Amino acid sequence: MVSVKRTAARMLFGSRYNNVPWGQRVYVRPGERLMREAQWRLRLRSARVMSLEEYKATVPLGEIEEFLSCMMCGDSRQQPLFKPTGGRNWRYHVVRCPSCGFLYRNPNIRPERLGDLYANSYSSFLTGKYAANRQRRYQLTMDAFAPVFEHGEGRRLLDFGCGAGLFLELAEQRGFDAVGVDLSPDSVEQANARLTKARAYFGAPEDVPEIAAGGFDVVTLWSVLAHLPRPLEDFERFRRLLAPGGVLLILTVNAGSLLLKAYESGWSGFTKNHLMFYSSATLPTLLGRTGFSGVAYAPHYGDTIEAGTSQLPGPLRARLRRAVENSDGGNMMRALAFADDEAISRWGQRLRVRRL
Repeated sequence: MVSVKRTAARMLFGSRYNNVPWGQRVYVRPGERLMREAQWRLRLRSARVMSLEEYKATVPLGEIEEFLSCMMCGDSRQQPLFKPTGGRNWRYHVVRCPSCGFLYRNPNIRPERLGDLYANSYSSFLTGKYAANRQRRYQLTMDAFAPVFEHGEGRRLLDFGCGAGLFLELAEQRGFDAVGVDLSPDSVEQANARLTKARAYFGAPEDVPEIAAGGFDVVTLWSVLAHLPRPLEDFERFRRLLAPGGVLLILTVNAGSLLLKAYESGWSGFTKNHLMFYSSATLPTLLGRTGFSGVAYAPHYGDTIEAGTSQLPGPLRARLRRAVENSDGGNMMRALAFADDEAISRWGQRLRVRRL
């Protein structure tokens, strides 16, 4: 199916866009955004909706897995859409909730077995090729939500899922009183070797008294949200950990992305350890149900576009920006959640805030 679509694209657009990176093509080829959106609507209309019992009879259950109903609205019906695979290494099924549109892996990983995904030298991934441009992405996202991250003096920050401490390093440089937690013990060890004032801990926030006490001005989730098997419980915890006027920053893959609609099961957001997939249409449900007062988004045009290092010609860069703004917000979703009205008043002046 993918090869057929690629052939059709070559016939339609010729070779003119062959040198455009694959992650940017759907945003710059004329008319492709509208075509992909139409294909997506057709896909949703034609995909079968099944009861959970019917679905269970068609999909095998792994040792560390469990079947789920929708975490956002509770609907047990399933609309199977994708079968991402990493060759012989991994494969899973992604379904859509026909009621609220939430995308999630089903069967999913049982929470008590989540550590199995990170036990085998996960830090080598976080500090290898994956990490080459991480700090640039963090910087660009912080700039997009200025002035929240401009100065950290006198403010406490928790980086949940801190990995090898790449962001904590930036946070301490900006003056934050910063701590982090992670499920990978070797990542935590590497983080503490990197840091000067900030500190990383192995485990959950409630395992560390100084974190469990809360009072944080900022909590950050850098590429973490898609890894959470019980998001409602986690976000209730994040809300408790925030001080009055506090904010929660989220960077995650965008399930509303045109790239998902174009590449389907081959979408880059479907990785081995990702469990749930959010968009600007489904994230507000999670935030509203867990006590947050508002949310704002910053479009993600791509790191090279925002950093000014893209080789795209100027007219194509402008076309890409328009397509992102008029459609999905980009392949990554950047969101800032506000704990209360005080947070909206303090940090939401430059942003388009959706109240929850």
